[in-house]
Amino acid sequence: MAGIMILNGSPRAPRSNSKKYAALFAQACPAETVYREITRGNHGTLCREIEGFSDLLLVFPLYADGIPVTLLRFLKALEAAPPSPRLTVSMMVNCGFLEPGQNDTVVEMIRLFCEKSGCRFGSVLEIGSGEAILETPFAGMVRRKIGKLADSIARGTRRSWKVTMPLPKRWFIRASTAYWESYGKRNGVTKEQMATMEIEK
Repeated sequence: MAGIMILNGSPRAPRSNSKKYAALFAQACPAETVYREITRGNHGTLCREIEGFSDLLLVFPLYADGIPVTLLRFLKALEAAPPSPRLTVSMMVNCGFLEPGQNDTVVEMIRLFCEKSGCRFGSVLEIGSGEAILETPFAGMVRRKIGKLADSIARGTRRSWKVTMPLPKRWFIRASTAYWESYGKRNGVTKEQMATMEIEK
């Protein structure tokens, strides 16, 4: 069937910003969309479900300048069992850096995956300041770009966009530091704990 599968590749998909971005895309998209989240055990199910879809939209955060392992493992499964007919893979990636260009390397990784797996590489939206921007007056900038991405994929065109908060870097660092300290406090985590490698435990 024709349509767009939105695939959330965040390691914390059920409570992720990627889920919020995916919902905004679905609201803006004129084509039929289906939303799914990657788990450790559903790779085979997702690969089968993708069969017949014309488009796949990967929505995920930048992790250590690359693809998060949750999504990487799924892509390996998809490459081993490619859908037929070959689908177009688009992407919406967000990073915590102010500069959306920090996502450029991961865009090339997905482009390489498409070349190796026989998929068409589609449209791209790179979002900077991704963890905070939806909670600011600049959220409308992201919504407009997501609308353009949705229209592009629905029309079968291939375009690329970047968006971030239009702030001086020093302001962004100050604001993001305050945001994370407040976030940690709400969750019972101190500034000192966030500065250690133990935070993931």
